[in-house]
Amino acid sequence: MRALTWQGTSKVSVETVPDPKIQEPTDAIVRITSTAICGSDLHLYDVLGMYLDKGDVLGHEPMGIVEEVGAEVTHIKPGDRVVIPFNISCGHCWMCRRGFFAQCETTQVTSQGKGAALFGYTKLYGQVPGGQAEYLRVPQAQFGPIKVPSDLPDERFLFLSDVLTTSWQAVKYADVQPGGTVFVTGLGPIGQMTARIARHLGAERVIASDNVPERLEMARRHGIETLDTSDVDVPAAVYDLTSGRGADSVIESVGMEAHGSPVQAAAVKAAGMLPDALARKAVETAGIDRMAALTTAFAAVRRAGTVSIIGVYGGNADPMPMMDLFDKGVTLRMGQAHVKRWVDDIMPLLSGDGDPLGVDDLVTHRLPLEEAPHAYEIFKKKQDGCVKVVLKP
Repeated sequence: MRALTWQGTSKVSVETVPDPKIQEPTDAIVRITSTAICGSDLHLYDVLGMYLDKGDVLGHEPMGIVEEVGAEVTHIKPGDRVVIPFNISCGHCWMCRRGFFAQCETTQVTSQGKGAALFGYTKLYGQVPGGQAEYLRVPQAQFGPIKVPSDLPDERFLFLSDVLTTSWQAVKYADVQPGGTVFVTGLGPIGQMTARIARHLGAERVIASDNVPERLEMARRHGIETLDTSDVDVPAAVYDLTSGRGADSVIESVGMEAHGSPVQAAAVKAAGMLPDALARKAVETAGIDRMAALTTAFAAVRRAGTVSIIGVYGGNADPMPMMDLFDKGVTLRMGQAHVKRWVDDIMPLLSGDGDPLGVDDLVTHRLPLEEAPHAYEIFKKKQDGCVKVVLKP
């Protein structure tokens, strides 16, 4: 089959690799019909190469048609249309029974001290081949795959794999209250959907910041108030818009790719030039994550407010403004999305005639899988109005 493979820092290529096969009775093989590029993929593309091997297959936002199932897989069958959650969870362990699917004890990567295995996401999370490919082996398929209707386009359901469920959790973790004010840092795909979901779940006012014109315009189409980070002091502007109090809830949706932290950006680049073993040590022990988005979030939240961190961080963040956070009485919540925990809440919003979350207005680029290297470049550089890319194998 053809698959998108990591070949080195800022270098990916589509190669011919062995077809996946059933290895366990709980496996399934899915023929991929749509697969998206995530902002987290850019972390692998640019920053976290020390945890990858040349030839690793990337991608964790896929959907497609079931081709084959193992003997213990009964809830799906060949021919079913399914979305694949980015985290691999068993559905029956102590964590899964409590809805913490991103911490599944069956697939936890205990050798790395990490939570549930993820598709297409480094040695830290199991080095499981990803979904930017023609076919995908799905472990724990007795639980993971999400059956979806066949009468609507892929893109209506594709983002159950990550974007929609991650954004829903971000809003739930932010303790958004009816009539409250929400501020979202960053208007990439997660920020876009987080802002829309916050409005859908009752926030009276949603404010979001970015500096990419196409992202700002997309948000405004959905009733989001926008702040251009190149024009304003964002925390000060949030305070001005909230009677000097700050936002009730802040959702940090950028993560370690944030701009505005030149010293930490240089440290990340330097770490990436070290031999893998030394680079891993630097990332895991030194404070090299870029703090600009976190600093903005902490400054913009009101006293006794909540900050939900859904942007991905890959190392240590230092320094943290602990005195201010303690003095303000800020609540922090964060973590990988427990994808299947939120599917039942979201599915009715996708399967009807309407589109209350505006899912049909997110994808800006649809490209063949063979053009994936170009897609990574325009997504990384925010060229050609690129907000979200879907690849078609």
